Amino acid sequence: MPRLFARFRPILAIVAMLWLGMTAAQAQMGISGVDPSQVTTVELQARPTLALAGKGDWEEPLVALSASVKRLQDEVQKLGLKTNGLPIVAFVETDDKGFGFEAMIPLAERPEPVPAMSEGMRLATSPAGKTLRFQHRGTYEDIETTYEMITAYLDEKGLEAQNLFVEEYINLPRAAEDEGAQVDIFVFLK
Repeated sequence: MPRLFARFRPILAIVAMLWLGMTAAQAQMGISGVDPSQVTTVELQARPTLALAGKGDWEEPLVALSASVKRLQDEVQKLGLKTNGLPIVAFVETDDKGFGFEAMIPLAERPEPVPAMSEGMRLATSPAGKTLRFQHRGTYEDIETTYEMITAYLDEKGLEAQNLFVEEYINLPRAAEDEGAQVDIFVFLK
């Protein structure tokens, strides 16, 4: 039976594309639409960070995220801190209206003595643990589709996620509809 299925895989992929409106790549990837070769297991290590809590809404999530990351980057520069990694956001709560998050800039080391920081800024530690890393490339506006594929992938594999996920911004565009967003999404497993 597996050989028979393999023989008809290209035909099934075309049927899936036409019937479900999938791209050719998604049809080859399976139900979830996630390319398994792009999913990696990553053990995230705790790192010292400069952090800023925030809230955003689903209508324009990039506005709150970008503003928080920019404030952190400005604060790092003002304090003369050395960074050790890309900006990250840990999503700590979600509901139908919006989300709560901790934006963070990883630091090379925790500064001693602790410098005087702008309002809302604090020293923290990045989330750590076993994760699956997924990649989102395109517009930030389309990241919801990537999250839907991640959910389907986890269901397909029988994996259970914690209520914590982290986005790492390799490239965060100015506007949600701009091409070029490069975001790695880390899903913490139970």
